[in-house]
Amino acid sequence: MRLFRCQACDQVLYFENIRCEKSGHRLGFLPEIGLLSALEPAGGETWQPLVRPDRQQAFCANAAWQACNWVVPAEEAGGYCLACRHNRTIPDLAVPANLAPWQRWQDAIHRLIYTLRRLGLPLQTRLEDPAHGLAFDVLADPDDGGPKVMTGHENGVITFALAEADDAERERRRTAMHEPFRTLLGHVRHETGHHFWDLLVRDGGRLEECRAIFGDDSQDYGAALQRHYEQGPPADWQAAYVSTYATAHPWEDFAETWAHYLHIVDTLEMAASFGLKVAPRVARTDDLDAEIDFDPYRVEGIGTLVEAWLPLTFAVNSLNRCMGSPDLYPFVLSPPAIRKLGFVHGLVRGR
Repeated sequence: MRLFRCQACDQVLYFENIRCEKSGHRLGFLPEIGLLSALEPAGGETWQPLVRPDRQQAFCANAAWQACNWVVPAEEAGGYCLACRHNRTIPDLAVPANLAPWQRWQDAIHRLIYTLRRLGLPLQTRLEDPAHGLAFDVLADPDDGGPKVMTGHENGVITFALAEADDAERERRRTAMHEPFRTLLGHVRHETGHHFWDLLVRDGGRLEECRAIFGDDSQDYGAALQRHYEQGPPADWQAAYVSTYATAHPWEDFAETWAHYLHIVDTLEMAASFGLKVAPRVARTDDLDAEIDFDPYRVEGIGTLVEAWLPLTFAVNSLNRCMGSPDLYPFVLSPPAIRKLGFVHGLVRGR
């Protein structure tokens, strides 16, 4: 993610902003060019983006719910944007309590689609590819006391539990699952890891290469998960995995590594947008130095990303502790884990 600016007044803007507080312009994100633009009214439901004054745009239909600030071509007014087209099922918005948590899931999904588009990954909808298209179901728990919704993936359809958008409920689940990190954005990134394993590894001719790094995915998945929940991770899990859940099965190892890769490129892009430089004054070596002055979406090797990422996470974790907050990035990247990140980077670069 990056910073943006208002083309009318040069005010700094953030990805989710819907109005510039300085110029008063309404804002819309143009996914085709990846820019947030100030807009001028062009009559009716159409708007003229200052960044592309030769084009007329309309807001995604979900803007009516304050759940999207992306735009579509004017001739598609009333339709859904390139992110919201992946929504297959949303909660009943006639229930007032469902709107705010759905909006939070929408924020996470839009950030995800921004990253996937920047990486140039295939993003067919379910209508475009009924067998493998990417679709999101955000579901509320049933009122009749039936089984609660579980987040998961199946053949391109990703289910998210609406209840997890409640901070207290998500914290309860994080504690119960013994996880140091649990966010909505982490969920959407992890679950798309399963989707892109299908597309890029299984169907992309990289299965044996992936198994050589992540292990044999043909082992029984259900039994592996049961064993993980009953016995927990191995004591030395940090020597080869990015998280405890990654130890459950090679599919989960890949999905966790995929999510971490997206964490890294997205955060480094924002760090570059701020012009961040890390150089601890008390350090006698340059091991913790980093100047983030590159586009993480364009680097050739994983080493460039990791060399900037480790000092940055050391710095932000230290700042969080000063505020009495948990570490922003409570993970350790071992050489085998970095090799796995390198495999994911190679998959993405290969596209």
